[in-house]
Amino acid sequence: MANTRARKLALMAPDPIRTPDQRLRVFVSSTLGELQPERAAVREAVERLRLAPVMFELGARPHPPRSLYRSYLEQSDIFLGIYWQSYGWIGPGEEISGLEDEYRLSGEMPSLIYIKAPAPQREERLSALLARIRDDDRVSYKSFRDPAELRELVTNDLSTLLADRFDAAARASVVPPPPPPSAAPGTGIPSSFNAIIGRAHDRDEILRMLRSPAARVVTLVGPGGIGKSRLAIEVASAIAADGGEVAFALLESVGSPDDVLPAIARAVGVRDGGDRPLETALIAALDGRDYTLVLDNMEHVLDAADALVRLLTALPRLTMLVTSRSPLRLRAERVYALAPLRAPGERDDLAAIETNASVALFVERASAVLPGFRLTETDAPTIAAICRALDGLPLAIELAAARMRSHTPQEILERLGSALSLLVDGARDLPARQRTIRSTIQWSVRLLDDDAQAALAALAVFAGPFTRAAAESVLECLPGLDAEPALDALVDASLLQQQDRRGVRVFAMLTLVRAYASEMGAPDTARERWIEHYASLAETASRDMTGSTQLAWLLRLDAETENLSAVLRALIDASRFDEAARMAWALYLYGWLGGMLGAQQARMAEVLRRAEAEGVALSPWTAAVANYYAHAITFWQHPDVDVSPGLTRAADLFDEAGDSRGASLTRVSLGLALLSRAEGPDVAGAQEVLTRAIDGFAAAGDGWGEAMALVPMGRLDLLLGNTTTALGRFERSLALASANSERLGIVIAQHHRGWARLALGDVGGAEADFAQSLNASLALGHDEGIAYGLEGRAAVAAVQGRAEDAGLMLGAAAAARRRMGTTDSGQLDLYAPAFENLADDGAGPILDAAVARGGTLSPREVLDAVTR
Repeated sequence: MANTRARKLALMAPDPIRTPDQRLRVFVSSTLGELQPERAAVREAVERLRLAPVMFELGARPHPPRSLYRSYLEQSDIFLGIYWQSYGWIGPGEEISGLEDEYRLSGEMPSLIYIKAPAPQREERLSALLARIRDDDRVSYKSFRDPAELRELVTNDLSTLLADRFDAAARASVVPPPPPPSAAPGTGIPSSFNAIIGRAHDRDEILRMLRSPAARVVTLVGPGGIGKSRLAIEVASAIAADGGEVAFALLESVGSPDDVLPAIARAVGVRDGGDRPLETALIAALDGRDYTLVLDNMEHVLDAADALVRLLTALPRLTMLVTSRSPLRLRAERVYALAPLRAPGERDDLAAIETNASVALFVERASAVLPGFRLTETDAPTIAAICRALDGLPLAIELAAARMRSHTPQEILERLGSALSLLVDGARDLPARQRTIRSTIQWSVRLLDDDAQAALAALAVFAGPFTRAAAESVLECLPGLDAEPALDALVDASLLQQQDRRGVRVFAMLTLVRAYASEMGAPDTARERWIEHYASLAETASRDMTGSTQLAWLLRLDAETENLSAVLRALIDASRFDEAARMAWALYLYGWLGGMLGAQQARMAEVLRRAEAEGVALSPWTAAVANYYAHAITFWQHPDVDVSPGLTRAADLFDEAGDSRGASLTRVSLGLALLSRAEGPDVAGAQEVLTRAIDGFAAAGDGWGEAMALVPMGRLDLLLGNTTTALGRFERSLALASANSERLGIVIAQHHRGWARLALGDVGGAEADFAQSLNASLALGHDEGIAYGLEGRAAVAAVQGRAEDAGLMLGAAAAARRRMGTTDSGQLDLYAPAFENLADDGAGPILDAAVARGGTLSPREVLDAVTR
């Protein structure tokens, strides 16, 4: 199944409603006082699905005026009500509470209602409101007992609601949805919840260097904790805001230099399908583009510099901004040494202290933990002394300011002075600034209670950002520890950061903090709990990703992809090959959708090599998985290599292990391999194994697998001219996917049905199918799906003799494929005669000119042009 032409046809379960900058708004209605934990759980669930919560605590208005929440409701798409015991506040001159008024004003909006039980002291007026809600047939009404249960209910219900809206969108007009006001800037630039302070000059100087032809690489160097990553985010955001193309690759959790290119590919949006070398795909994607690549935390993978040089050589319009503790030492490199923030002088007066960047950072962070805090004439000299003691180092200042919740500035200065004079053991050989940072971290940790300290040590096992659920799972290794207050304490102390990653709320730990926490000595069970959690997460995802919750799972796994990769790496390193194979197989669909099959192939090929070198006899099932990965992708990258014996062996091993689903999936790949042989396609062999695959899935009751297997069989029928048979297979695939609410399968089948309809002369039906799949891809901004849809509609235009429209869409599709580093879909080969007829009719110059023009326009601009 892993083939540029046949794989997934662009459709990685898109959000069918809005582009990311136009996320669905979920209005959350409840009393603020009694349901704070529940509101937090709802917010997490909403953001996990990359939707936008509308919540009044985000605007700091405990009793918002009616006009305000009316306005918010009018701009919202879904009403979500949480109720328990309180009827809520009734404003002056009002007869009903804001809570009831919000429900009444929700109108015909889709509504999800959740009632907390038990409620022994529920107010009478709330009981009356709930009785009316129960009689309202437009709402979904459920009860819950705690925030965790509520979070799960909301996640599932919103996913189902999105699936319903997707189905409605799929039945919509062929006219594309209106364009968003603007595109979301940047690619993968991390969110930052705090303003940057005191770095305007540094930002402007780095931007100037990046614009200079003499600097292809700008390396931002400095010790840990000095603010390199935060400044890089600011620079990348400035480039994006100015309309530049930029991608931000996080390298902190990258395990080896070999993993740097895959990290860059993920940031750029190039999929590692294994169908050609990743470096080649990256070069194809970035060719001819003015592009800035930000590589954050490069110091531990400096050996990847050779790969960067190859990219720079092949791509003369590419520039790089690198953060590292040491230079890369490249000829094209310019180094920018980042200095600490300027600390106040001992003789500075109040005016000078107030305008000092170090002090401003302290005050800003202190006010975050102590609302209302302001710099006073009394505190100013003490805070200035704190900043001087910390050498103006941003991380150290933030850690100290986080203690303002429970300490006065004078107490912080006294305790900090003691910590700095008694440097931690083994740190005296470090540079002075590093000793300051390390001592500040140690001081912050020692102020924690025993539970929070133990939690910090255990959480050091994570290899990247992690969710609260993952943290709680790992912290189960500490008997009797209450995870929630421990996590809150670490966040309050700035030892853990909270981030929004791909719409999922996660925790992150700075590299220096993780290094210190690792030395604290977590129990061995913490690492085992980490492995167990992500192995279990992969297994659960494999079961749930073939239905209506596919999008939610994609977002969740994307948010923790570094940990998934690191656990798989750890299992292989420990020669736990059976467990590694189980996890890799569970992540197959995620790797397919997310364009990471190439990395998984490399891991399983390593299992085969390691097992042979160590004299380990793999179980039949583990050998089947490893052989599948080793061969199912290779044939697209090396078509001259006959992989059919390896895939046949994998299928036989799956049969021996009693895994009919694995055997059937392998036979789908075997069928594709037989059709792609260098010496010519083996059509009869492909038909035989594909038929076995379809029958195997059907016998096992696996509707998802059968739907997927029917598509390549239908494509083979198209190539053989059995168009009516092909149409029947695509219709069957669509029915199976629809029965399972499997959005990916729905759109794949629908797209292929478009080609069959076009071949049968049903031009209107074909255009409707192509337009619906294209609209779904446009809603997400997913380039590969856009390319497939544009190619389908271009073929329709060619058949209709619309040379300019066909050319515009072909040009836009080719541009989308260049951005991904992929080649054409191959489907257009079926309609080459239609394009040739345009040329024969004298429209060749029009077609060629339109192709060139289409490559310069956005897909929406092209569709606007062809639908006028």
